[in-house]
Amino acid sequence: MIPLSFAQRRLWFIERLEGPSATYNIPVALRLTGRVDKRALATALRDVLERHEVLRTVIGVADGEPYQRILGMDDLDWDLTLVELPPSADLAGPAGEVLEHAFDLGAEVPIRAWLFSAGEDDHVLAVVLHHIAGDGWSKGPLARDVSLAYAARCAGRAPDWEPLPVQYADYTLWQRELLGDENDPGSVMARQLDYWRETLAGAPEELALPFDRPRPPVATHQGHSAPFELPPDTHARLVEVARGAGVTTYMVMQAALAVLLSRLGAGTDIPIGQVVAGRTDVALEDLVGFFVNTLVLRTDVSGDPAFREVLARVRETDLSAFSHQDLPFEKLVEELTPNRSLARHPLFQVLLTVQNVAQAAVDLPGVRAGGVAEAPSGGGAAEAPGGGGAVSRFDVEVSAGELFDAAGAPAGLRGSVIVAADVFTAESAALFAERLRRVIETVVAEPEIRLSETGVLSQDERRKLLVDWNATDGQIPPATVPELFAAQAARTPGAAAVVHEGETTTYAELDARADRLAHHLAALGVGPES
Repeated sequence: MIPLSFAQRRLWFIERLEGPSATYNIPVALRLTGRVDKRALATALRDVLERHEVLRTVIGVADGEPYQRILGMDDLDWDLTLVELPPSADLAGPAGEVLEHAFDLGAEVPIRAWLFSAGEDDHVLAVVLHHIAGDGWSKGPLARDVSLAYAARCAGRAPDWEPLPVQYADYTLWQRELLGDENDPGSVMARQLDYWRETLAGAPEELALPFDRPRPPVATHQGHSAPFELPPDTHARLVEVARGAGVTTYMVMQAALAVLLSRLGAGTDIPIGQVVAGRTDVALEDLVGFFVNTLVLRTDVSGDPAFREVLARVRETDLSAFSHQDLPFEKLVEELTPNRSLARHPLFQVLLTVQNVAQAAVDLPGVRAGGVAEAPSGGGAAEAPGGGGAVSRFDVEVSAGELFDAAGAPAGLRGSVIVAADVFTAESAALFAERLRRVIETVVAEPEIRLSETGVLSQDERRKLLVDWNATDGQIPPATVPELFAAQAARTPGAAAVVHEGETTTYAELDARADRLAHHLAALGVGPES
């Protein structure tokens, strides 16, 4: 029996714990304009399933242990679902609904496809892939192979492509061989476990974020999404700062995000999650499968450092983490045994993704394809293609992709901020995106600025805090404290003035005691200013 990869095993466990859901779906909705050969498309999709074994794999269980059960094409009951709608009908809505399909990983293969048609030239191809069989990188090989197979089937022949050198099942076996036995001190597994134990010792298990509401006992994985953008001039300055500091765009974004989180009250020890491709061998580059791994990047912003110093710390932390990226995140969680909760993600609750994977492109002869709505690569939260709410597996997820013009010059960053609806309002998503943009613009313009000097509030917010909400001036008559007390005693003589150790003294009683004490002091010769 072929075991699951470590990453697959975690998703299988989550499905067993929570039941089938769309939380870990990778949805793609592609509008096709032109005459689509539906038979050729259906056959081409089956060609792709034949080429990539992971797409026709169900999860079996023997003696409580999961394994990969790869179905042969003759045993595969799978086809493109064709849905005919009236001309000019809305196709986005129905496509969005089916992309919420909840896979039963033990009974069905992890990919479904529908073609919605509203006339001969208007179609939407909806494909949903479960994360257990794919990741962001996989969309490239998947789109390429569908395009090649469709062109071949339209020409009346089978696709003529080079056989894949390995399959995903080979990778799962190779992964275990590479990592070795954790009980062997010389194994990759043992060495990297030691590194991460030391690196994450004492890290906060839950980041203190400015929640709008208390966290529920169980996460719903519903989210609110807001667009995040940086203009070309800020992008250019960011790239310039990165080059000067010898860091990547991601590291600048990570440092800026850590500064923002700290300024919002999260402290000075900021764990941030990062997804890495995990395709450490060239033979894996053309393969569809779940290869990504997750790293916990512990970001130190203590001591009120200048932003350039934060960048230096981030560079050291990240390079060290990247050299220990083979240990599966699932194994790390298992070994560190943090306090587990169904309400939050373990070890980190903020994820940052900066896209550097080429955009997947489908090229079908005679058909114009466009309007893709898909999940960010690497398994982040996804906006529902039908226009509904976002899916969130973290408290905060920032995802952005770099844009470049024809000459290769920076043309801006574009992405989204998704916050967990369990603890944040929709307004908070937009506010977080705005504040992150403001922090980035500030630190790339002035890299020597210190954390305490980095503002996160807009002018309107500052005016509201310092002026509008602080407009507490009022007319108070000039009077001394004894005069004010005497007036209060006259208004409410029976009200409690002092409560101490169970004894209550009214204003009238306190006033009388004060008068007796004053007369006694005067009799002793005590006068004003004594």
